[in-house]
Amino acid sequence: MNPRDAVVETKAAVGALGGGFMLSREVKALCERHGLGPREMYFRGRCGVLGEVDADVVLAAVVFFPAGHVRESWEGGRKLPAEEAAALYAGACHDWGRRKLAGLEDADRLAELLAAVADGADPFCAPLFAGWRAMPRPDGGPALAAHLLHVVRELRGARHATAVVACGVGALEATLVGAGGTGTPIPYDRASDVARFLAWPEPYPVPSAEAAERRAGAEELTDDLVARAYALLGPAELAELCGLLRKASQVARAR
Repeated sequence: MNPRDAVVETKAAVGALGGGFMLSREVKALCERHGLGPREMYFRGRCGVLGEVDADVVLAAVVFFPAGHVRESWEGGRKLPAEEAAALYAGACHDWGRRKLAGLEDADRLAELLAAVADGADPFCAPLFAGWRAMPRPDGGPALAAHLLHVVRELRGARHATAVVACGVGALEATLVGAGGTGTPIPYDRASDVARFLAWPEPYPVPSAEAAERRAGAEELTDDLVARAYALLGPAELAELCGLLRKASQVARAR
């Protein structure tokens, strides 16, 4: 197996497993405990690795949200310091992993392979990836696997943002053409639901055929860029990573 094929095969699993904790009971409990709304906790927790920065710095890192919503959510959650929020969010990720990946016998091996990808990747144009890679990691098992799934998800997210900008696709436009984490075009009504979830103001334009073509090019470029990090693994290791992520997805769905 070559690196790019492995990237294509695993991107849906990395997206789902790496971000699965964000809408979990663990994060919901954090919101209730600290008196923050779900989006306030999301931005303060996920982007707390950037420190106490201006909201535009957060916008520069997350890319696919409207600026006003980012500022409102980031500023609205300032009662929780950025460093503390990131640590709490990481803890929720680890707890989610312990719950959802508890039946994954090869969790340590999955974490080892993910760590090789994450630790060997360059951090250029990937501030959230760099921040999460530098966070303390749990000792092992499902918690560590969940942590590194999130780190690798941040790597792909950063590379995708770079590709979207390079291909001349706007943030809302990219959402309306291909949403859901795989880059596959989806029906306009479903894409509109995603845009609404991301808090983009309506009405939404119908993307042109040219926009769809540019969005498809951005997905191809994303896969190319992420493949550079996957190339740190050999063919047998790449095949093993794909197999373990399939197992992890099955385990998580069953719990």
